[in-house]
Amino acid sequence: MSDGLSPFSSDGATCRWVTPAAHAVDLEVRWDNEAWTVSMRAERERVEGVLRVSPSWGIRQFLLFRDLDQPDLWLANDGHARWGEINGAHRPDLDGCTDLDVAIAPFGVTVPIRRLGLQVGDAAELPVAVVDVETLGVTPQRYVLARLATRTWRLVVTARDVDVEFDVDEHGVVVDVDGFTRLT
Repeated sequence: MSDGLSPFSSDGATCRWVTPAAHAVDLEVRWDNEAWTVSMRAERERVEGVLRVSPSWGIRQFLLFRDLDQPDLWLANDGHARWGEINGAHRPDLDGCTDLDVAIAPFGVTVPIRRLGLQVGDAAELPVAVVDVETLGVTPQRYVLARLATRTWRLVVTARDVDVEFDVDEHGVVVDVDGFTRLT
């Protein structure tokens, strides 16, 4: 059974979200060197993130840039939900996390939406590594992601008192959610 999502074009895609407080986030998804590269830029925070994702939407690595030419945070996944940092340090606190979320952009749910292929009425509990861009802290949290309709989803994160419904486009990218309105 098809999950109803369209593949991204090899040319990739771009989008922009804004908030009422004039916060803007730009996102670019592109096919590069046999994997997806997702680049995010949050204007207000002056933060950039780069996420490398396998063709089957498994997270390979994440880099966060704030005020240096080199990444302030670099995380990699070995493909078996074991995480490490650029210096080779193993992060056992993140072991088992299959996904990663950065609060600056509403893109974090797109990766499991694309990877899991959930049908309408299905739900999944996900261990997620959540990045705080201010402190560079990364903590494991449990997300519950449910597909309510073809393009309508629900996300519950008990640890952060989050319970939101949102719509996605034909690629599984969030349209509007929690104060973020998509322009393109």
